[in-house]
Amino acid sequence: MSEQINSQDLLDVSLPEAEENSSVERCLTFDSGDLVLYISTKYVIEIINNHSITTLPLMPPYIKGVINLRGQVLPVVDIKLRMGNGESDYPSEADSSGDWKSCIIVLDINSISLGIIVDSVRQVVDIDLKNVRPIPLKRQQKLLNGMMTMEDGSVYMSIDCQALSAAEL
Repeated sequence: MSEQINSQDLLDVSLPEAEENSSVERCLTFDSGDLVLYISTKYVIEIINNHSITTLPLMPPYIKGVINLRGQVLPVVDIKLRMGNGESDYPSEADSSGDWKSCIIVLDINSISLGIIVDSVRQVVDIDLKNVRPIPLKRQQKLLNGMMTMEDGSVYMSIDCQALSAAEL
């Protein structure tokens, strides 16, 4: 015998779950210096490991240059320098084992495409936005707009995408 399920029963079961998950967002986590940062996956287009950055004269120090991504020229922002965390030394080629020590995360924020260069990408996690807290003023840094403590005790900081896209490139 087959059991019939009423569509109203499905709706009743799924509504509380949908309401509960409405503040959960998929985020890409990555390392930059001694910080673990995250950004919503809705802004992430792709991650590039094998990259060649063309430097440009007369650019702010945090603009490492541009990359040609399938015919589209994108500025590449050094996220450490942009946050005021000192000089970064990213290699322009792979080490002897063939591994890249850094990567570029290609973002699309409000129809502005750009790349941010980071030390390494970690993973995609679900972050409950209800648990994100403001950064204490004495520790506040440029481009960061929230922080949260994960179950393992590590602290993840949120990149302010609106501030990043509004920055003078």
